[in-house]
Amino acid sequence: MDLRLPGFRGLLRRPRRLLAAGAAVAVLAGAGTWTAVASDDPPPVHRADRVMSMGGGVRLDTSYFTPGGTGRHPAVLLGHGFGGSKDDVRQQAEDLARDGYAVLTWSARGFGRSTGKIGLNDPRGEVADVSKLIDWLARQPQVLLDRPGDPRVGVAGASYGGAISLLAAGYDHRVDAIAPAITYWNLADALFPNGVFKKLWAGVFLNTGGGCARFEPELCRMYQRVAESGKPDAEARRMLAERSPSAVAGRIRVPTLLVQGQSDSLFPLGQADAAARAVRANGAPVDVDWIAGGHDGGDLETDRVQARVTAWFDRYLKKDPGADTGPAFRVTRTGGVDSTDGAALLRGASASTYPGLTSGQRTVALTGREQRFQNPAGANPPAVSSLPGLGGSGGSLAQLSGLGVGISLDFPGQYASFESAPVGGDLRITGSPTVTVRATSTSEDAVLFAKLYDVGPGRARPVLPAQLVDPVRVTGAKAGKDVTLTLPAIDHEVQKGHRLRLVLASTDLGYASPAAPATYTVSLRSGLKVPTAPAVTTGAAPLPAWVWWLPAAGALIALALLLTARRRTAAPAPDPELADVPLQITGLSKRYAGSADRYAVRDVSFRVEQGQVLGLLGPNGAGKTTTLRMLMGLIRPDSGEIRVFGHAIRPGAPVLSRVGAFVEGAGFLPHLSGRENLELYWRATGRPPEDAHLDEALRIAGLGDALARAVRTYSQGMRQRLAIAQAMLGLPDLLILDEPTNGLDPPQIREMREVMIRYAAGGRTVIVSSHLLAEVEQSCTHLVVMDRGRLVQAGPVGEIVGSGDTLLVGTAVPMDEPVAEKVSALPGVASAVRTEGGLLVRLEPGGTAERLVVELVRLEVPVASVGPHRRLEDAFLTLIGGSA
Repeated sequence: MDLRLPGFRGLLRRPRRLLAAGAAVAVLAGAGTWTAVASDDPPPVHRADRVMSMGGGVRLDTSYFTPGGTGRHPAVLLGHGFGGSKDDVRQQAEDLARDGYAVLTWSARGFGRSTGKIGLNDPRGEVADVSKLIDWLARQPQVLLDRPGDPRVGVAGASYGGAISLLAAGYDHRVDAIAPAITYWNLADALFPNGVFKKLWAGVFLNTGGGCARFEPELCRMYQRVAESGKPDAEARRMLAERSPSAVAGRIRVPTLLVQGQSDSLFPLGQADAAARAVRANGAPVDVDWIAGGHDGGDLETDRVQARVTAWFDRYLKKDPGADTGPAFRVTRTGGVDSTDGAALLRGASASTYPGLTSGQRTVALTGREQRFQNPAGANPPAVSSLPGLGGSGGSLAQLSGLGVGISLDFPGQYASFESAPVGGDLRITGSPTVTVRATSTSEDAVLFAKLYDVGPGRARPVLPAQLVDPVRVTGAKAGKDVTLTLPAIDHEVQKGHRLRLVLASTDLGYASPAAPATYTVSLRSGLKVPTAPAVTTGAAPLPAWVWWLPAAGALIALALLLTARRRTAAPAPDPELADVPLQITGLSKRYAGSADRYAVRDVSFRVEQGQVLGLLGPNGAGKTTTLRMLMGLIRPDSGEIRVFGHAIRPGAPVLSRVGAFVEGAGFLPHLSGRENLELYWRATGRPPEDAHLDEALRIAGLGDALARAVRTYSQGMRQRLAIAQAMLGLPDLLILDEPTNGLDPPQIREMREVMIRYAAGGRTVIVSSHLLAEVEQSCTHLVVMDRGRLVQAGPVGEIVGSGDTLLVGTAVPMDEPVAEKVSALPGVASAVRTEGGLLVRLEPGGTAERLVVELVRLEVPVASVGPHRRLEDAFLTLIGGSA
């Protein structure tokens, strides 16, 4: 059994690779060998392999990756998965080095070529090693220092390596940002949940580590003691808890990106929730991302996660305020299977704040009489909820469960069940459901396993979301006891007409149950409280899906329009004065669902002329995507008006045929050529072939001979350009591009820029939403800047970049946030934002540079220079007050 979890690029390319460990460096024990890493993409990356002594005979095998060229860079420590080595994170290390980081990887104690005993991230062992590694980084000429001996450093890793990143932040104040993934907050809670021994996962741990002899002796003795008794004791809990991040909860005060798996019976979502609450209580920024996969397999969204981790470090290590770190909360949702390749179809949902596990609770009534069932002798045969450690060997069992196929099994006479009435509408559960029951046993203790099934109509097989179960030990059960069960956190949609079924079983394959036979009696004490997280909204489906559903949807829309014509008001008449104006938006507003006073977009007005390339800018939550969706007729505004060439926009408006759109990437048939994919798409629209202007769109996109090749051979940049060509079919007069450069390297971004400019050169209009400010500045003629749903400024790029009294104050040392806040409060100052090398200050009307300098000297700010600043990035930050 291979339990290793590699880094984020291979983050679970082999899903069973589990728990990355951390080690550190104090003494150089072997000479380093510098190697140029081969790559087709500049800049080159250099690698130096060294063996470092940690003292006490422990030696760690390390690799050090640095970008080509000179200068100092922020550093990143990458931990690997349990049972793995530094080699598992090599690809991610190289990618980060290409992005401008000095990256150190290492094989933790007892793994790879490193020596020493496995201590499960012992503060005296693996955590102390990390501090020594940071000491070593502080002496390297390629590493940026915040002060002598203190490198600018982040720590990332998956599972075991995720835990070491949290622990490093708690034990070493020099850590500046962390990005732990699919890891634990409290290892005792993970392996002994509610006092029940998670025996199969614990055995997988032991065997993956190489057996008992490879571990610290006290850990080996603890495991043998608990495995023999089947019941964790206080000493076992203490030993694991002191090696957990929760032991230093109050000391983790750095920006933290928590990536946790939904398909994970080892470290479920509740572990990340506990971490998020603790770190946020310390005042540090925290974002939470629930991915589709986990230790039980599934899609680990490797590329997306790695891109988000890189952006996180760009923001907090490179101090790039324009880095798009994504929403405060994101969850990946599965929406069926792609018939072309059998892959699960994934969509993201997000919220501007982390909702926790109990947001938007509603009560679902359950029915069922008091029930008796047996705990069989020897706890056999056991019920089955999941197969721990095997999820990666044959695909994700949790993912299959989400699609209606599972392996859950409950034996008659060994469980009780309580069921709801059919739900009256679709119900999205996001978080941990709770219910209170009364439990009685013929023995002193009872162990119950609570599961919440989604039961479809007829003979449909019940689905156990993510194959997760909540074990609980009920002490003093002989006298009867009320117990509140907190079921595992999930994100699952219960469709209209389905029922919820609560099952309480006496056994489970993955856990230790009492061997002595007993009779359990349970009854309900409350309804089922279900969290719905109403603030979490699912993103729009990619427009290229129209290839499949546009003809049928068009027919349905036409029928609906016909049937409801008498109830609808007539659409506003076209405005002839705007017949040549691609877009005019007037007083546009859209409230959040279920809210009377919270707006995604509020009172926005602007106009776009022919031939313009307009950049739509704003931080996360600014309302850009909502505005684009209203513009494309996908959602209706609450008030205001959108006119395209004088015609009011409504869903299905004929004028939308003059609008082309690229949103969230495209889905192509991989076995067809690029040209065949585009021809198929155009045929699906039902429009004449001659109206496609296919050759002209392809010439603008610049794909050349690649059009004849199968799409599966395309690079990411070629796929993006093919998607743009698809949006250009018919040569729409208004082309809308949402983040068209996502996932592209610098040469590909430059090519995409040229595509947009060429398209607009023919008198057509392009609207592009992007977070790459430097690209927007070079490719766009005009800008619309939004913040918190409102329009901040609109106009030509030159005017916006040059407008405002913006000064760059260079300082001798980096400024802390409290200093920036003091400067913001000065008379004559509108805002002050920390930037690399100093402060970006926007003056109020009447404010002067001379007065600012006097005040800065009074505050003892070490001013090195003061001058005007004219980059779009700086103008953007001053306009939004640094809220990006």
